[in-house]
Amino acid sequence: MGLARYERLEPEVTGSAARLAEHLFGERPMVECLVAEVERSLVGYALFYPTYSSFSTGPMMWLEDLYVVPERRGQGDGRALLAEVSRLALARGCRRLGWIVLDWNAPSIRFYEGLGAQRAGTDWLQYGFDEAALTALAAPSRTT
Repeated sequence: MGLARYERLEPEVTGSAARLAEHLFGERPMVECLVAEVERSLVGYALFYPTYSSFSTGPMMWLEDLYVVPERRGQGDGRALLAEVSRLALARGCRRLGWIVLDWNAPSIRFYEGLGAQRAGTDWLQYGFDEAALTALAAPSRTT
């Protein structure tokens, strides 16, 4: 919830800790997570999963979340998490690590760009289907 608060997206949170645990540790894990701890206290995490590029015909990695608690920002925890995700991506043959940053989030943009990150391109707009749109599109067609 700390990330949702920071990104001003608390109303968007509909999942549960139990469902996240199933996706992390269940029979068929869907995501991975690295955590940063200080004195046995969780201070940050990076949640990521594999993707694929047909253009480069190779695996890529998607960073869904990178979060560090406010009192630990600027102390290297975020960099350490991102560095470890980068090492894992390279070890798995990934050609790219991608993520999204909210356009108002200047501190995060400075952080990422300071590490050498570049925008994917100004001519790409990200789109997606929410659950309602997925359901509607997946429904059998009623056209004759």
